Amino acid sequence: MTPAALAAATAEAAVRLADSVVRTPLVPSPWLSQRLGIDVRLKLENVQHTGSFKLRGASNALRQLAPEVAARGVVAASSGNHGLGLAAAAAQLGIPAVVYVPQTTPVEKRAAITAHGVEVIVHGADCVDTEQEARAVAARSGRTYVSPYNDAAVVAGQGTVAVELLAQWPEVDTLYVALGGGGLCAGIAAYARSVRPSIEVVACSPQASAAMAACVRAGRVIDVACGETWSDSTAGGVEPEAITLPWCQALVDRFVDVDEPSIAAAMLDCLRHQHLLVEGAAGVAVAGCLQDAARTGRRAAIVVCGGNLPLSRLRVLLAG
Repeated sequence: MTPAALAAATAEAAVRLADSVVRTPLVPSPWLSQRLGIDVRLKLENVQHTGSFKLRGASNALRQLAPEVAARGVVAASSGNHGLGLAAAAAQLGIPAVVYVPQTTPVEKRAAITAHGVEVIVHGADCVDTEQEARAVAARSGRTYVSPYNDAAVVAGQGTVAVELLAQWPEVDTLYVALGGGGLCAGIAAYARSVRPSIEVVACSPQASAAMAACVRAGRVIDVACGETWSDSTAGGVEPEAITLPWCQALVDRFVDVDEPSIAAAMLDCLRHQHLLVEGAAGVAVAGCLQDAARTGRRAAIVVCGGNLPLSRLRVLLAG
């Protein structure tokens, strides 16, 4: 699918999802604006149903399944937020679902997925292993596998964040987006570029797990060592033949990698100055904006992609 076709699919997804997702607010960030000397605003996907943008992609994918396909059920692999979004969408539509999670997924996130009536199976220490198992199970059982990012319908759904954001602030110059498998970045970038060709998209990754950024720099999917990070929802390797890789190569202007102290500091600053509880991936985007030395625009929007920070991790963050 070309970027233009992805942008069109994203516009269609926005119509499809109008009654099933929150049109999240875009709010000023006085502390970031003062610190950087530019106008900074935050797109609050942390107040989305299920606490993250992932509901958008999962809902868009499930709503396009033929009835007989949906009746067989769906399978997903997730470090937490995609599984939660898929579980909520499946419950809303009455579709049977199973979610595979890696061993690193916090217990609280597993419980949140299960609360929607979805079976959760723990498999593998890395998201790539988890995805491979989930895909194999789906193939054997005749169910549909719904990827967190390697699915055009999912990517188009994630891109509806940009449909809202550009309507809320047409003059924005630069978008800062957390980068995991590339679904959110690709969807946002494709639509935003179709509306504002001059807009900049900056993909922000944790240094400890910057798999997609490394693949873009290499020009192909490669194995990348991924360590522990506050940004657990972007952690893990990139699936072979990921459709998001060429989109990220073509549409993202810059890739900014941030270290763990910077992520933690950004999360704390969001709580201290903005009264926002955000998860690590959102902290990555904030830290990326703070560290982007190449920025030239005077109006920047940061996608606060989620707020699902488990209480146990919040205690660690506050303890320093």
